[in-house]
Amino acid sequence: MTNQGSRPAVLVTGGAGYIGSHAVLALLDAGWRVAVIDNLSTGFEWAVPKEAAFVHGDIADQALVARLIAEQGIGAIIHFAGSIVVPESVEQPLKYYENNTVKSRSLIESAVEGGVRHFIFSSTAATYGIPEQVPITEETRTQPINPYGWSKLMTERMLIDTAAAHPLNFCALRYFNVAGADPQGRSGQSTAGATHLIKVAVEAAVGKRSHVSVYGTDYDTPDGTGVRDYIHVGDLAAAHVDALEKLIAEPATSHIMNCGYGRGFSVLEVLDAVDRVTNMRIERRLEARRAGDPDALVADNRKILSTLPWRPKRADLDTIVADALAWERKLAERC
Repeated sequence: MTNQGSRPAVLVTGGAGYIGSHAVLALLDAGWRVAVIDNLSTGFEWAVPKEAAFVHGDIADQALVARLIAEQGIGAIIHFAGSIVVPESVEQPLKYYENNTVKSRSLIESAVEGGVRHFIFSSTAATYGIPEQVPITEETRTQPINPYGWSKLMTERMLIDTAAAHPLNFCALRYFNVAGADPQGRSGQSTAGATHLIKVAVEAAVGKRSHVSVYGTDYDTPDGTGVRDYIHVGDLAAAHVDALEKLIAEPATSHIMNCGYGRGFSVLEVLDAVDRVTNMRIERRLEARRAGDPDALVADNRKILSTLPWRPKRADLDTIVADALAWERKLAERC
């Protein structure tokens, strides 16, 4: 743990969004000074705790970012801002290369020019495409099958090259399937039209949806439905704090690491968990499989476990579902 007095302030981009807001909470809980920049295209200003400085703006506004770095004494950036819907990236590739790649290039340049020494990047398992082997290690070939994955992989490449040329180190965390909500009920997934399975299932549980579609039952998995590695958003947020500590302690090293539990659950297993937690039956509708969906995406997480002190605390499917459900009920009360 770094000495409190030596800690830089941290700029969290996209800190009003789902994962970003949880990272802000984790940083504040650990005693960091935090500033947030978010254009609120998908985030919510109410999701940013009042203890964090908030700026409504775009990460590509270099004058704004430079001022923020200087005024807040920013020494580290955790970068979440971007577009994340895979099918939309296929339909609107240029939007994804603009939001996720071009704007990230601008932010990295602002970091270098502002003397920021540490950079954590929100990457994705989509960089692997359809893996040849599961579980997936960080050495697995990166061959994305959609613009979303490519836009993230390009940013990883920019960070590798920038770290080689400038006094900046980085950690790219490749997320698997993020779900759940803050156990204290301070934040959760709030974006309308979400496509993630657990979010969709708990929306059905509170009556926001009539059913849950199951896309494909002929995968090469035990029950024929797709298998994914679901990680609790609180555990994911904690990994960013530990990664930040690592970058500061070892300024000459950078890292690319999977962020998952190393255990997969099928679509039907997830829906069974929702049934258990809610004590009701969610209607399932079997649909044709979607193009490009791999049979299974499961992390080999040995690298993050050996590199960081990070240990999952909520790595239980029913716990993830219960936290997501509690947040969904809280959202329903607001309506």
